[in-house]
Amino acid sequence: MRGLVVEDDIKLARSLRRGLALDGYNVTTAATGDEGLALASTTAYDAILLDVMLPGVDGFALCQTLRASEVWTPVLMLTARTAVSDRIRGLDGGADDYVVKPFDFDELRARLRVLVRRGPTRHAQLLQVGTMSLDPAARLATRKGHQIELTEREFDVLEALAQHAGRPVSREALLAEVWNEDPDVSPNVVDVYIGYLRKKLERPKGPRLIRTVRGKGFVLEPL
Repeated sequence: MRGLVVEDDIKLARSLRRGLALDGYNVTTAATGDEGLALASTTAYDAILLDVMLPGVDGFALCQTLRASEVWTPVLMLTARTAVSDRIRGLDGGADDYVVKPFDFDELRARLRVLVRRGPTRHAQLLQVGTMSLDPAARLATRKGHQIELTEREFDVLEALAQHAGRPVSREALLAEVWNEDPDVSPNVVDVYIGYLRKKLERPKGPRLIRTVRGKGFVLEPL
């Protein structure tokens, strides 16, 4: 198996290379984001261990660039950052998993085994609407770096609106897409869930993020 470690801490990079060699990895190391991006873009690896704070291109940007280039090698991010917003940013950018330093090496090995068994996974395209980002694969919604706690159905409604951001989506279209035109579901349920979303997304006296267009449906505004 081939692995790429992108880490500017030379001592840690060497330690990872030695440890992963015991699991059968042939590990290549890179000390800068630019070097890591060049290697990951041109060489097939089974997994990439990617530090966030790197000289040149940082880990977030490196991962986003790979995904935008249709490189789906599993990425395990390594970082000393512990903020939830940073973990969300990494996952939103296309990382498959996230380990905070200092980490237990056995746990890292276990997480890496899971990613390698799963293999390259094409990530559903992120939906960006203004300051809000939706990750359909991870079913995560964030706004200005903060996660929005949504139920499964709320996420489905928001995703449907985000796919047509700036344009009205009718109640009938939402019923068909989210509730599969279930005859036992009243059209009023759409208004109920729009109300739930407004409470979670909009600030009191702030701008209306989900706008009602009479006779046409609802519009998600890119604010």
